Amino acid sequence: MDGLLKEIAKLEKLTSNSSAVNKSKSPAINDSLDSLLQTLLEQKARIERGASCPEAQFQDLSKTIEQRKKEIDDRQKEVYNSLARYGKALDKRFPNPLPTYNPLFTSRSAENALEHVIAMHFLRSGQFSTAETFIEEFGVNIPTERQAEFIDLHRILLALRDHNTEPALEWARRNRVFLESRSSSLEFYLHRSEYIRLLLSSHPPQPALAIAYANKYLRPFFHTHATEFQRLLSCIMYLSRLDKSPYADLASPTVHFDLEPMFATEFSASLGMSKQAPLRVVGDVGGGGALAKIEKGRRIMRERKGGWSQADELPIEVPLPRENLYHSIFACPVSKDQSTEQNPPMMIKCGHVVSNDSLHKLSKVDGRVKCPYCPVESTLGGALRVHF
Repeated sequence: MDGLLKEIAKLEKLTSNSSAVNKSKSPAINDSLDSLLQTLLEQKARIERGASCPEAQFQDLSKTIEQRKKEIDDRQKEVYNSLARYGKALDKRFPNPLPTYNPLFTSRSAENALEHVIAMHFLRSGQFSTAETFIEEFGVNIPTERQAEFIDLHRILLALRDHNTEPALEWARRNRVFLESRSSSLEFYLHRSEYIRLLLSSHPPQPALAIAYANKYLRPFFHTHATEFQRLLSCIMYLSRLDKSPYADLASPTVHFDLEPMFATEFSASLGMSKQAPLRVVGDVGGGGALAKIEKGRRIMRERKGGWSQADELPIEVPLPRENLYHSIFACPVSKDQSTEQNPPMMIKCGHVVSNDSLHKLSKVDGRVKCPYCPVESTLGGALRVHF
């Protein structure tokens, strides 16, 4: 997919009407045409004024026209080459043709729903000028209050990118009840980031400001983050070499960078929305090869005159990005089978976990079960189902 995106980006640059300088050896087509037009207009004005036009000038004009024509031809050749590479990248990424289905968006309500999803995607991804144009041209009904909320989201994310936690902390304080209902640690981690910034910002280190900040803002979270609170104060002993101490993780840039996705998740949840934009999930999963793999599996099964065993089960593995893995997978260490609702993972007395089928196969007539990994014995009725 990276190669495909690079070809798309290059194609966009080559076909752009912008006169900005780029890596291409040939000037933009509109620049060549503008230059040629200017030269012709100047020659026309000279003739209309009755000025003398020696033959050499017309020869130079002819050479200029030929030169501009060559520039345009070279530029078009670059465009055609990029189109050819783009097509090859598509063929390589999607070796199997996608299936043809009946049109899905034939009704006006379906079209409205699709247009609404696209407009919301532009807003959620911060493309506000594009969203404004799209909403205006397609007449999408998105309240101005909802648009303002997404503008506020990206304003806060930009502040976090600059290590300014105050806008995010202000939002967290206003929505503290909501965050507590979700057992969210967002406000604590925002204060932790500011504490570490104060701790490491002065040279030589002067931890007094950071300690005062911790007493004022971090201490109220002690009952829920006691261990973390103790680590934040104990790391002061290693302040001169924090990156080589047992508290090196506190000096990592991820302490600050992880705040952006964490805040975006909580903000979206407060609006009743999913963590990820639906259109992006569709693009990542479908465009990532899932549709092609599913269609290939269906074609092979049609040829073999087979069918899927269950309606909610795929006969092939579809690779997904890590952020789109919504269900945990447990493979039994005894049978090597993946757990299902009918065969869930079970934990026995010693703490080892096996599948329910393996548990029953290991049990004796009287219900006793000997763990396959340690000598501890337990009972079949004492096993607990595990939810990951």
